[in-house]
Amino acid sequence: MSASVSNPKLVVVEDSDADFIALKRSLARLSVKENIQRFEDADEAFAFLQEVCQPVTAKQAIIVLLDLNLCGTDGRDFIVLVKQNQCLKNIPIVVFSTSSSPKDIQFAYDHGANGYMVKPVDLKEFYATVSSFKSYWLETNEWA
Repeated sequence: MSASVSNPKLVVVEDSDADFIALKRSLARLSVKENIQRFEDADEAFAFLQEVCQPVTAKQAIIVLLDLNLCGTDGRDFIVLVKQNQCLKNIPIVVFSTSSSPKDIQFAYDHGANGYMVKPVDLKEFYATVSSFKSYWLETNEWA
């Protein structure tokens, strides 16, 4: 990771308590315990991103881990909103969804998502997927 950024904030947009608990436990096992902010709906997450986008508070990198199928404004609409916003468009969005539909995956990438991971049902596979996410997005990836 670039020396200019430490501990990126992980913004999790997830409406399922069970999925969020599994994610949080997996991240804790991987020693990622801090800098996690959960939102249960996309509108709240978008409002938060707009607040932290102000230059005074934009000192910490943010990455969004996004469930695609949300109540209200869904993940697809959230991707479009973020990527069309001049201040937010460079924030990485990684979709973490139960959908393995090629149509959903293509939509996400076509509209600016930076990654797409299918959320496994099996807990061991879930942990392995979260571990891969941590390895690339929170450790290996270079931040501007």
